[in-house]
Amino acid sequence: MPTQPRMAGRLPLEGVRVVDFSMGWAGPICTRNLADLGADVIKIEAIQYPDWWRGVDRRPAYVLGREYEKVPRFCIMNRNKRGITLDLTREAGRDIAKKLIADADLVVDNYSVEVLPKLGLGYEVLKAINPRLVVMSMSAFGSQSVNRDCRAYGSTLEQGSGLPSVVGRPDWPPTMSHTAFGDAIGGLNGCVAVLVALIHARRTGEGQFIDLSQIECMMPFAAPWVIAHSIDGREPARYGNRHPDFVPHGVFRCRGHDDWIVVAASSDAMWQKLCRVLGREDWARDPALATAADRRAHEDAIEDAIAQWTASRDPDDAMTELQRAGVAAGVARLPVEMLKDAQLHARGFIQEVDRAFIGRHPQPSLPFREGDQPFTIRFAPPTLGEYNEEILCGMLGLSKAEYERLASEGIIGTEMLMEEQLAKGRRQAAE
Repeated sequence: MPTQPRMAGRLPLEGVRVVDFSMGWAGPICTRNLADLGADVIKIEAIQYPDWWRGVDRRPAYVLGREYEKVPRFCIMNRNKRGITLDLTREAGRDIAKKLIADADLVVDNYSVEVLPKLGLGYEVLKAINPRLVVMSMSAFGSQSVNRDCRAYGSTLEQGSGLPSVVGRPDWPPTMSHTAFGDAIGGLNGCVAVLVALIHARRTGEGQFIDLSQIECMMPFAAPWVIAHSIDGREPARYGNRHPDFVPHGVFRCRGHDDWIVVAASSDAMWQKLCRVLGREDWARDPALATAADRRAHEDAIEDAIAQWTASRDPDDAMTELQRAGVAAGVARLPVEMLKDAQLHARGFIQEVDRAFIGRHPQPSLPFREGDQPFTIRFAPPTLGEYNEEILCGMLGLSKAEYERLASEGIIGTEMLMEEQLAKGRRQAAE
């Protein structure tokens, strides 16, 4: 039976309030983990500049059709959060942000390092408002870097880490994954950093500034090549789906359309077991194939034999047979297949969320458990400005008249501005 999400009961971060200025992936995945654990995360956007994962298309059809509310990536990164809009370029918007921060535990942003200070919301200002506040800046290169003013995204960080030069086939140019690892890795590192800082603040009453460099979070990926190259001076070899130590190691086509399996002999003993599955007892006895170094010279022939064996088999059946024999193997799943993965459903990892403009849709939950039940996704990601009234009037105590004035002046709102509206606002501000 699938595990049911954990419902009632105190969550680990209940009572922690986070003011979230972050956008995209890196900051939001950090604050989403905090929200999943029970923190009250208040996400701040602006109708002038909403989270860029809502989309940057400002044409009438996109805005009037509320397409910015239908983007899956935004929804996955911002569940369990409350969202408001504030124009931080205007004093009234900044004043409200400061009121929120005065009673917050944590502020997170992943802008370039100069953005919040230019808005008058730098660390020294925030510290004066709330001495116990933890503030984390998640810039690409860090505030003290020679590249502090460079703008970057997850793919930029992947390039800067050196990874594209060590993946791909030997005859390929540097190869990107196009997964933007830098964002996710930076966000998860940031989550660890703020949890430690929050413990410190709770014990001492002292806040602190955390200067996270996303490029440095990427370095453990490239560390093996950095160390090896520094020792012997040789440029790292590129292996594609092969492996520098294991032979064989690769991805092989199975029966069916675009069905594949990964097979690896991670030890000489496993090689012997693989030979028996393939019906090649002669290879198992051949001293010329006894070690991975020996097998390297015969890698093409070995891979051809594995490919012939897998070609007539269903990928799951092939994996089962190989695993039963003690050979490392796994089906190369398509992303959509994970929605039906029995193991994920057994753990309650895939949960359904119902949200305006999208309807019911699956979401991945936290990958760890406290006890035998998963953490539930408590509520859907916010629509733009969905919690304006609840937070500004209900929590901060603004009057109805003050609230309506902020809305009429465009400091808050619930609909993204079209390009002509944004241009009109710029002209008015310049006058």
